[in-house]
Amino acid sequence: MHFARLEDVNLEPLWEEEINHKVALKHMLLFSLYREEKICVVEESTLAEALNYLSQLSLAYPIYLVDLQSFERLKNKFLEIQTGSDFEEMSTTSDELIEVESDLLEFIRNSQDLLSSEESAPIIKLVNSLFFQAIKKGASDIHIESAEHKGEVRLRMDGALKKHIDLEKSIVTLVINRIKVISSLDISEKRIPQDGRTQISISGKTLDVRVSVLPTYHGERVVMRILAQGDHIPTLASLGFQEDITQNLHKLLNHAHGMILVTGPTGSGKSTTLHACLQHIATPDKNIITVEDPIEYNAENISQIQVNSKVGLTFAAGLRSILRQDPDIIMVGEIRDSETAEIALRSALTGHILLSTLHTNDATSSLSRLMDMGIENFLISSTLLGVLAQRLTRKLCSECKEPVFLSASVAEEIGVAREKSYFGAVGCKACDFTGYHGRQAIGELFVIDDAVKGMMKEGYNDHQIREAMKKEGMKTIAHRLKEMLIAGETSYEEAIRVGLMDG
Repeated sequence: MHFARLEDVNLEPLWEEEINHKVALKHMLLFSLYREEKICVVEESTLAEALNYLSQLSLAYPIYLVDLQSFERLKNKFLEIQTGSDFEEMSTTSDELIEVESDLLEFIRNSQDLLSSEESAPIIKLVNSLFFQAIKKGASDIHIESAEHKGEVRLRMDGALKKHIDLEKSIVTLVINRIKVISSLDISEKRIPQDGRTQISISGKTLDVRVSVLPTYHGERVVMRILAQGDHIPTLASLGFQEDITQNLHKLLNHAHGMILVTGPTGSGKSTTLHACLQHIATPDKNIITVEDPIEYNAENISQIQVNSKVGLTFAAGLRSILRQDPDIIMVGEIRDSETAEIALRSALTGHILLSTLHTNDATSSLSRLMDMGIENFLISSTLLGVLAQRLTRKLCSECKEPVFLSASVAEEIGVAREKSYFGAVGCKACDFTGYHGRQAIGELFVIDDAVKGMMKEGYNDHQIREAMKKEGMKTIAHRLKEMLIAGETSYEEAIRVGLMDG
């Protein structure tokens, strides 16, 4: 008998109500949709058993033979869907970690103790294993969501969310309660949002985790941000910026006083860049104090203040207090209001280096943003040294990326050669079927030189200043993305998502 073969595929399960999937799984017979056709999926070593069971079903689906790894992937997805109502007795209640998702799903199905309480050993083991797997995969956030009939765990990797596992609805509640217990939150309170913090020790490493619990229509959802420790703060050189940006940043950081801003959307790596800058200029003879919300990097050689609005410790109040502590370098997590902006600029004017972030789309927009906050034009031009706008761009997986051609209209619109081939995302085992592996920091550095000060004095708006700086040779984020696209480091879709059309 000859069957169609598929190699290294990532199939999705086809769950048919009329099929007893539990029995089919036991006989190693799986079902999927392939090219919009319902198919049976079998594997060579268990082929006879699967065909024997298939002969008892009145199904006319074509049979596809797949490799063992592809079969295991699909089987694990079926195990996720299968309900765990028939928990069997499980003897082990030890606190060791489960390394693989399929083993975790097996553990969930086979442990009746899971439904007893959030303090039971299996629940503790399950939560610890979720943390371990997230860290092993390099995830920055863990999302646990409650739907109507089930729960879902997703991980944010390289800036994009990816499904991890499904959980039964009753287990989700206990997992969330366990997370509340370790974060010192109120288990009985399910009506209002709660924020907490915890430390976890896994494989000899201690990690800080920021926890946010939010009530939704179908139950609570939790988002946990895994924060890096001080020894994981990257250097400016290792951030991946182009050489010219790194060198110019070094020059700006050598000034005796003034303000340096980093701008960009949420999750674009602004805090990481600021801490890398602080580590670059941190020496024993300097007093460095920061006020942050939250403290994302625990750095040993810096005094860090956590914002606490409940007791009146805002950015502005923290910044005022810092100025009485005889600082040399100050870092303010974010300039959110005119009061913080005013104190920040005045402290930069009086002999301090001040680093902070703003939420703007490009570097030159920070000028109008500060003016909107009521800051005088002369104060900005005399204190602001430079603005770095940055983004994080996903890099194509080198194992599976494949050449693609852009349509003539698209190539013309973004200003690249139409006859040249570029690269697109595919997905393979190496990149966990995302098509991307790792991220690259890109940015545009807007240095406030005499020419810019002159334009500001003459009342130029930020668009006019931007156009003038581009003529002077300032490379924008869109320009950097175009370079990455031409070099085959990222895809057209990713470049568009990050800001290729922003100019």
